[in-house]
Amino acid sequence: MSFHDLASRLQNIAPFHVMELGKMAAALEQQGNHIIHMGIGEPDFTAAPAVVAAATQAMADGKMQYTSATGLPALREAISAHYQRVYGFDIAPSRIIVTAGASAALLLACAALVEKGSEVLMPDPSYPCNRHFVAAFEGSAKLIESGPEHRFQLSAGMVQEHWSAATKGVLLASPSNPTGTSILPEELKKIVDVVRGKKGFTIVDEIYQGLSYEGAPFSALSLGEDVIVINSFSKYFNMTGWRLGWLVLPESLVPHVEKLAQNLFICASSIAQHAGVACFAPESIALYEERKAEFKRRRDYIVPQLERLGFKVPVMPDGAFYVYADCSALSDDADAFTIDMLNKAGVVLVPGLDFGPATARRYIRLSYATSMENLQEAVQRLEKYLAQRKAA
Repeated sequence: MSFHDLASRLQNIAPFHVMELGKMAAALEQQGNHIIHMGIGEPDFTAAPAVVAAATQAMADGKMQYTSATGLPALREAISAHYQRVYGFDIAPSRIIVTAGASAALLLACAALVEKGSEVLMPDPSYPCNRHFVAAFEGSAKLIESGPEHRFQLSAGMVQEHWSAATKGVLLASPSNPTGTSILPEELKKIVDVVRGKKGFTIVDEIYQGLSYEGAPFSALSLGEDVIVINSFSKYFNMTGWRLGWLVLPESLVPHVEKLAQNLFICASSIAQHAGVACFAPESIALYEERKAEFKRRRDYIVPQLERLGFKVPVMPDGAFYVYADCSALSDDADAFTIDMLNKAGVVLVPGLDFGPATARRYIRLSYATSMENLQEAVQRLEKYLAQRKAA
């Protein structure tokens, strides 16, 4: 069966090139090649033992029925307590909606706030799926070039300058994928003030907030109850395939988003939710903090190595597990460069192509969510590859 009249919105959603490189790498592996993966942003750690035990127990106890669309009360309360413990402020559990991953949280937020013709401001570079969530509801992402002088992030001045009659809000990420850089708290406050003055919405993706390596813990939720925050169990909590996240909303938005969640998802996985409660046990948090320290150790190794090889890292990543590196001294086409690197060196890096036109040809993203041994082997392979490339 073929469909000739596909929805026009599909024209505004591009393929995810990270996944396409993954397919190429898989094909090479099937041919017997050893590939080092530093493309997809997925922790090499798995769920904490207490989390796995909680999931096993939930299944043994038959706790596999639907939950409320807003999530298990125990999990919402645990998330609320986590905000108090880490950030020192109270977030009512009633403001928290548990979702099927951060992707579902972003989808629900956009479903509630974006309509046909809505314009949403985002930095260029930024995570590609964010602009596609907006496009799914017939809005448009207005990408604003945000270079290293701005930490690859929007500033309040940019928001003020680019706001138009069609603009409804901003969608930010701090720390960011692909850059690993955060918006400084004082600048984020200025952005929120500008948006608030224009009666728009501010959505902040904080899925990497737990993996911030510099300064005191900070969440945009401290800037007012009108700020909408997305978070996830995938990154800091190492639960990518469990598809569990959450959304913090103003109280007035909760019933509207709950209605959407009931219809679009019914609920997040009940087993994942029961397991998620165990993420906040002291022994689990202690383990996550050890793993966070390991990510920082990897960052502190790989950034100087990249610069030694001829890449330029104009902003030290302060969070997540990415390095956004300028490769223009080595190649004038990051896409062709990464494909050649994969085929000749067996190393997967990602070109800037996915993340917006401003950095598409000059930048590559490296994920250091792999073992130190793999990082060291990748550096050796890249050094040999670049030497051969230079000699050719």
